[in-house]
Parts: sequence; C-alpha cells; structure tokens
Amino acid sequence: MNLADRPVGQPLWLLAELTYKCPLHCVFCYNPTQHAQVTNELTTAQWVDVMQQARKLGAAQLGFSGGEPLLRDDLEELVTEAHRLGYYTNLITSGVGLTEARAQRLKDAGLDHVQLSFQDSTRELNDFLSHTKTFELKQKVARIIKQHDWPMVLNCVLHRHNLPHVDKIIEMALALDAEYLELANTQYYGWAWVNRDQLMPTREQLQEAEAVVNRYRDKIGNRCRLLFVVPDYFEERPKACMNGWGAVFLSVAPDGLAMPCHNARNLPGLDLPNVTSTPLADIWRKSQAFNAYRGEDWMQEPCRSCDERHKDFGGCRCQAFQIVGDAAATDPVCSKSPHHGQVVKLVQQAPARREIPIVFRSDANSRDLHPTPADAP
Repeated sequence: MNLADRPVGQPLWLLAELTYKCPLHCVFCYNPTQHAQVTNELTTAQWVDVMQQARKLGAAQLGFSGGEPLLRDDLEELVTEAHRLGYYTNLITSGVGLTEARAQRLKDAGLDHVQLSFQDSTRELNDFLSHTKTFELKQKVARIIKQHDWPMVLNCVLHRHNLPHVDKIIEMALALDAEYLELANTQYYGWAWVNRDQLMPTREQLQEAEAVVNRYRDKIGNRCRLLFVVPDYFEERPKACMNGWGAVFLSVAPDGLAMPCHNARNLPGLDLPNVTSTPLADIWRKSQAFNAYRGEDWMQEPCRSCDERHKDFGGCRCQAFQIVGDAAATDPVCSKSPHHGQVVKLVQQAPARREIPIVFRSDANSRDLHPTPADAP
C-alpha cells in the first residue's frame, strides 16, 4: 500500500520536549544519553507554529516536558497560545524554577495541570538519585501547586533503591494532599538502560511493593488515586506502546525532530523528519518514520498471526531493538517471543547486583552510551 493511501488517525497527544537541559541528573532519565549534542532548540515562534499545526491535525492534549521545561523563559507565552488554541495543557516538571510568582503567571496563562516528580520520600535518597539538593524545594513546590488549585499529581519512578519505601512515598503523597500518585516502575530507556543493572529490582521486591500499594488502595479509597505501573520485563505480554506506533502520540524534540515515541531517536533505519523543514501533516501522514511500524505489514511471526496483535500492536519497538537487535521483532517481554528467554534471564540475574558505578545524567557524561544489543546478557 502506498504510504499516502494508508488510513491514519489523529495525533491526539502532542508532547513538546522544550529543552533537554535540566538542573537534575537523574539516573533513570528517559532523555537520550547524547542529549548534550542537541543544541539548536526551536524558537518561540517555531513552537507556536508546531502547536498550531498539531491542533489542526486534531491534537487535543499538550504536554510541556524536557529536560526541565521551566528553564524556557517563553513557557508562559507558549502556555498562553496553547490555551488560546484549545489544548488541555500539562506541565511535567521537577519543580525547580516554579516560584509562587511564576506559578501565578502560568495559572493566568491557562495552564491546566502540573505533574511534579519526586525521586523518593527521604531527603537522602531523593537528593542522591537526582544528584541535587532538591527535596525541600519539591515539598515547597507541591504546596504552591495546591495553592493555585491545580490537580495535585505526583510522580515517583520506582526501582531497586526505593521500592522498599513505597509505603513512605504514599504517606508523603497523602501528607501533601495529592489527588494522584503515579508509581511508575522504571522502563529501561535512555539513562535507565545504561543503569539497568543498578536499578532493576527483584521479582520479590516488586511483588511486595504492589501488595503494599493494594493495601493502601483499600485503606484510603478515593482520597488519592494510586497508579502502579509494572515494569515490562516482569510481564508476560507487552504493553500497547504509545497505543500503537504513529497512532495517537506525536513527540517533538527540542531541535524539532518529530518522533512517534520519545526514544525513537535511538532506532536505526528511521528517517526522522524535522518540523523546521517538513509540514506536520506530511510528517504525521506520509513520513517513512511514522509509517515504519504502523498497521501490521511490518510484523514478523509470532505477532503476524497472533490474536492479540490488535491489542498490543507488537509491543515496544525500542525494547525489541535494545534486547534483540531488530526493531521489527516481537517485543521480547512477550512470552510468545522466541527471544523471551533473554528477558527472563535479566530478571533472574537481578538479585546478583553488579557492583558497577551509577552513571548520572549530565552534560559531561552525555555521549552515545546506548549499549548495543550484544551487551545485553
């Protein structure tokens, strides 16, 4: 089928990664490990043009992300335009830079939602994992968010080091009067892939933490909604990554690179288009990159004949490449994959913690740290 003739839906969710710059140095950051090489950020006018084009294509939800989006001085101007266009807007932030004055400006601009990240419930581990002294600041920012009547949404990435503290993380969220707490277990992309052996928990740790979460759900009811996202490696079926490649999700990187997922920069064989030279409609509907894994024509067995292919769309392309070396392979977390044994082995090896140093996300460490699939056990 000609790419131009292939039926394509709408990009309902636009992720605007305004900058890869960030004051934190998180060991599990999903940004590309070569982030410091991305130096030419889109201008205010270019971002406004992207938002306008995406809205015409049907995008309804807009996430301002990074790096740290508050490092952009034009954030208020971008939020104002997004509100004018009719987007539901979400600021995904570490909290660094969200003063009371700036929060009020963003509220006046029409910002709908703020998601604040914590690394742990303790100052020591929060500050160690981010390699910054930000725990008290985050507590202050959480109070600012409540004062401005935004939904209180906290996010904490879980892994080997903080899973034993999940009860204390929930208690912290309750003390901050959070409406939502997303307990997102680490997915191994970007810097988390580099630090995989230091971050991956044991199955027992994961099960114990999930049991704690379920007890709290019964205890607190609707007071705070607890979302517990199990890491792919511990599942038998893959997630419907991005609801399917090029189906509803459109990410634009700081330099204007348009991607069907925020990790696609690391996939070989993709001719990723740039919004500075190609209209967004052509990117979404006609580009090689966005059509590479749409539909089912690209699928190999066992996906091609699997009854679940309409539900999981073959799983994650980035995960398939990282572990198998073939982005078109069945996601190896699936028990039907001929490569599932590699994932099982990774999980089994988790208790034998490897004494290698953690690599903190930083400009100094930023280079092509992405391991080749041969590096996977």
